[in-house]
Amino acid sequence: MLNRIADLAINRPKRVLLITLIAALAFAALGVGLTSRVTLGGYGSPGTESSRAAEALEDRFDQGPPNLVILVQDERGVDAPDVAAAGAELTRKVAAEQGVSDVVSYWTTQSSAMRGKDHKQALVLGRIVGDFDTVQERAKVLKKTYSGTVDGLDVKLGGSGLMWVENLETAADDSLKAEAFFIPVVLVLLVLIFGSLRAALLPLAIAITTTFVVMGLLFAITFLMEIADMVTMVTTFLGLGLAIDYSLLFITRYREELAAGAPVPDAIRTTMRTVGRTVVFSATTLAVALGSMLVLPFTVFHSLAVGSVLTGLTAAATTLLIVPALLVWMGPDRIAGRRARKNATAARVDSEGFWHRLAMFVMRRPVPLLLAVLAFMMFLASPAMDMKARLPDEQILPPTAQSAQVATTVRDKFDNREQDTLTVVATDIGSPASRTADIDRYAKQLSQNSAVARVDALTGGYSKGQKVLEADPASARFANESDTYLSLVLSVDPYGDDGAALVRTVRDAAAPFAVLVGGAPADSVDTFDVLGDRLPIAIAILAIGSLVLLFLLTGSVLLPLKAILLSALSLSATFGALVYILQEGHLKWLVGDFVVTGALTWLVPIVVVAIAFALSLDYAVFILSRITEEYRRTGRNDEAVAFGLERTGRVVTYAALLLAMAFAGLTFSSVSYVKGLGIGLPLAVLLDATLVRGVLVPAFMRLLGTANWWAPGPLKRFHDRFGISESDPDEEKTPATAGAHS
Repeated sequence: MLNRIADLAINRPKRVLLITLIAALAFAALGVGLTSRVTLGGYGSPGTESSRAAEALEDRFDQGPPNLVILVQDERGVDAPDVAAAGAELTRKVAAEQGVSDVVSYWTTQSSAMRGKDHKQALVLGRIVGDFDTVQERAKVLKKTYSGTVDGLDVKLGGSGLMWVENLETAADDSLKAEAFFIPVVLVLLVLIFGSLRAALLPLAIAITTTFVVMGLLFAITFLMEIADMVTMVTTFLGLGLAIDYSLLFITRYREELAAGAPVPDAIRTTMRTVGRTVVFSATTLAVALGSMLVLPFTVFHSLAVGSVLTGLTAAATTLLIVPALLVWMGPDRIAGRRARKNATAARVDSEGFWHRLAMFVMRRPVPLLLAVLAFMMFLASPAMDMKARLPDEQILPPTAQSAQVATTVRDKFDNREQDTLTVVATDIGSPASRTADIDRYAKQLSQNSAVARVDALTGGYSKGQKVLEADPASARFANESDTYLSLVLSVDPYGDDGAALVRTVRDAAAPFAVLVGGAPADSVDTFDVLGDRLPIAIAILAIGSLVLLFLLTGSVLLPLKAILLSALSLSATFGALVYILQEGHLKWLVGDFVVTGALTWLVPIVVVAIAFALSLDYAVFILSRITEEYRRTGRNDEAVAFGLERTGRVVTYAALLLAMAFAGLTFSSVSYVKGLGIGLPLAVLLDATLVRGVLVPAFMRLLGTANWWAPGPLKRFHDRFGISESDPDEEKTPATAGAHS
């Protein structure tokens, strides 16, 4: 297949380029409609107890947790006659809005929990009806109506509906800014790397083509499965980085062949046979690593898995189709300036460049350097022992976001979190009117928990184990002919440890009937329980798949294990840095301001693990393929390591630098989890491409010597038959015939 693609590029470059251009434009036209097809949700897992509770609440009571919060502030005090009259009228207006239900306020309930501690603030709560996307669209409209002065009151709309709107809009804006920052900077770096503007434009052309194709493919896939909005940001930056990586690797090897005196056709064929195989293998490895996220039962991770796999395969395909055709069409003189050709020739003649000298330096003193770098990496990783994760709330947003301002005021000025209730649903209990004694006793029991500010039920309101409010007409909403539910207003952070402890306590407590516990705190508990069950499976798939593929590349049992362990080490160091910066709140002067919540948003560690581990394997494939090629040719371990690093070290460093630049622009995002991706992914990539590949790899390979290439007899025979190599068999010399030594 690769030979046929090479022949097409050599014999019909213009035809290949024309066909791929037409195809890319067609995919780009499809991709225009992607935004209207993706879902803004995808963060919940079906089948959990909290999701079943939400379904029961919706189906049997037409109720749901409030996602609409209107904060009213007035210096006259919310109990002043004029303010009270205007507040009651505001409540009626909100209740009359299309698609809004379950509207209550301080003025309709006289609940002290809905009044600020200084009596100058009050709340109007409601629920926007509909799925996740419908809620977002309605929240945008309501924000325009209920922000500013309404009926003489100072009002400000917030709630989870608006929080998600501002979250996604801000993240999208920050992503566009990062792209605008990334492309010109990368172009300058590519010119410096290649010494030629024409050569520098090739990787960008591949990156843009990859993005067009992936967006079109994702649009088509939206008709088969739900795709989350977040995938567009991640795949855009991943596509830019991978396309540049692959094309950089291809062009560099092509220049090596030209510098050695090969004519263009031979240089293309050799590069396709060697680098082409590496690129295909790398994309396959990425697909296995990133595809492991399919095990996680959340739409957002299914979307990221599908989008990332498509991105890797598309980046490989566009590189192998377009780059050789462009190189042939442009010719050797147009692809490199005089300085670049001089440098390429010098690099070919002088095989003992920086990376060769570094490898030999490390291998002369492997133990002290190995211990020093391991100690440094473990020091970086040490904060990761305290890593915590939480679901996103308004604290991920910048302080200028309106929903964040409302939530902050509610948190500071009110005694509890009225909008983040815990719901306890009991179905098919018979007539609730005949079970009032049970309901009363159960509500008193629940209200005794110090994390509960108030319990509302059919029988009234409860606090600290006592009934504090008698049932009124509004209490009828807590029951129907055969079902009832109770609402627990929390006095603690619903997404923190205290909120999780309350959920488990309520679920474990004795109840007079079978119950389902739902609401925001229960969603958080169930999310992390599901992750705890499924993440080990995803990690096992990732590890086993990577081991098998790297074995097929190297024929070694130890080298794949070493690659995975070193990748895990760089990831641990990255998590330590993320905990130190985002969870503990350090280095704001460097990465920008954010709200410190004492935890990482749950998406960050999972996405960083999947993408950074995949990219780490990507670089391992680049380096190990060249080391293995040289070892099979000569049988000399140390020389193969030094040669392989010399031939790939510069490319991997450039690739890592460019990929880090692709994600680093996200560091300046004002959304904390996007900032986390902008910190974590570049750091993981750079640690892997420098300390791991520059020091740990040669040190370990020196210490292991010829054992690097050991495999049991059956596995060796399996590799001889099915293994993958960059070089042709007749070009290789086995270690035995070469006189192997270390």
